Amino acid sequence: MSDEEIDIMLGLKTVLTQIEGAVARRSKELPQVAPKLVAVSKTKPVAMIVKAYEYGQRHFGENYVNELAEKANSPELLDKCKDIKWHFIGHLQTNKINKLLGSPGLHMIETIHSDNLANNINKQWPKYRKNDENLKVMVQINTSGEDAKSGVDPEQATQLVEHILNNCPNLEFIGLMTIGQYGYDISQGPNPDFMKLFQYRKEVCKNLNLDINQVELSMGMSTDFEHAIEMGATTVRVGSNIFGTRTPK
Repeated sequence: MSDEEIDIMLGLKTVLTQIEGAVARRSKELPQVAPKLVAVSKTKPVAMIVKAYEYGQRHFGENYVNELAEKANSPELLDKCKDIKWHFIGHLQTNKINKLLGSPGLHMIETIHSDNLANNINKQWPKYRKNDENLKVMVQINTSGEDAKSGVDPEQATQLVEHILNNCPNLEFIGLMTIGQYGYDISQGPNPDFMKLFQYRKEVCKNLNLDINQVELSMGMSTDFEHAIEMGATTVRVGSNIFGTRTPK
């Protein structure tokens, strides 16, 4: 199916209904935060983002700095999507920080994986910030232990969060994020990556005396976002269910 034939309104509606269903099944013992949908628009044209925005979607995610910057600066998007909120959800290299921070509508970086990266972003953000707002960030944890995945080692999670809270006054720590292994079969039981992120949040909150209701969890994608919400996700990152399958880069 071509991009032109994708029914974005139906895709969004379906996903939002599925999110509601997952919330209803979620344990009442979990923090009762309404999950945020981040529509992952990588490789998709600006026209599709505008369409999703017109149907009420505000949070969008991109994996590559160049692609996010290009879309965020497109005249059509600047004109029609004034309240767009970009989430950066890919691996961030230090040499791309300024390009990312200069992108209009940047709302959150979900993939902080080291003190050094946090320090660099903290140092550069004042040049770009508007209305005195701190930049929202999440700490990415490599829950699956795969070399190909970015993220801090779980044992270092508390230390990295503490570093941001104590040494990065221009950043606002929002929560923890994981990508996890692809294609996990939930008939085998709860996703171990989601269970781990849930556990690490408990640990981080206990170690640093944080309110668990204030620390978000970003986990779950098109194939498993409902399961992620049932396990406590407060942000899910869904692309192909809204925009159709991606063409490989």
